[in-house]
Amino acid sequence: MEDVTIIGGSFAGLAAALQLGRGRRQVTVLDSGLNRNRYAHEAHNIFGFDGVPPSQILATARAQIATYPMVKLIAAKAKTASGVPDAFTVTTDAGETITSRRLLLAYGITDEFPAIPGFAEAWGKTVIHCPFCHGYEVAGQRWALLYAGAPALHALALYRDWTDQLTLILDGHQLEPEIRSKILASGIAIEDGKLTAIDQVNGMVKAVTLDNGKTLALDALFAHPRNRPSANLHEQLGLVTSETFTGSMITVEGMQQSSRPGIFAAGDLATGMHSVTISTHAGSMAAIGLQQSMLKGF
Repeated sequence: MEDVTIIGGSFAGLAAALQLGRGRRQVTVLDSGLNRNRYAHEAHNIFGFDGVPPSQILATARAQIATYPMVKLIAAKAKTASGVPDAFTVTTDAGETITSRRLLLAYGITDEFPAIPGFAEAWGKTVIHCPFCHGYEVAGQRWALLYAGAPALHALALYRDWTDQLTLILDGHQLEPEIRSKILASGIAIEDGKLTAIDQVNGMVKAVTLDNGKTLALDALFAHPRNRPSANLHEQLGLVTSETFTGSMITVEGMQQSSRPGIFAAGDLATGMHSVTISTHAGSMAAIGLQQSMLKGF
């Protein structure tokens, strides 16, 4: 029996695996190989790896973790999960069964791209969701935000740290007159039309078209598409979830403990703040929580 089965081998899962391996715990990591940020050319704000492709960072992490004999990395997708502390069972799509004392869910989320030509092609490059991750490369250029709800208004204020060329695309939504007046008075333009197409070349946005026929020249489009967990194991396990701005997340407490004993969650699956640095930190915190939960009392 393993000490921990980690489901998901991206940034959160591998950070936990490294720490648990160094803690001399027997760990199996199941990974489908579909990390959420595989669309991005570069990852940023990662100390020592700023500007390095996510795939390269993950490959380096796997190579380092492979030196710890306590950790097994398996290319497989978890199909079912069940059990209680000290007796969890996970089955894979290859028919393998893994038993462990604890579980860490780190399988992340999947973005649901709107059916807008050019959106998927530019996602993670110049159609982006996080200014801290990608804003520096397009600073001072023409930005637009695709409105998807009230939190977007906070984002507009944040974006002004990078550029003063801002447009809010309401995409068919309505604003209170007072809020609209404040935005316009701040120097931010507002377009009421719905986004219908993105003109891009190799992922680089050139312009967007609205349903009123208007075309806006742009260099970056910030968008927050709906997302969903990449698997349903949290549902199988009956974990409590909560709603976020764009989807749902597993509810966790200190040290990434879920609503059920022995089951922890980390990464984009367990936070509304999606970034590599936050996911990596959460994975390390989960590893500490997992290690502590298995200590024998005196």
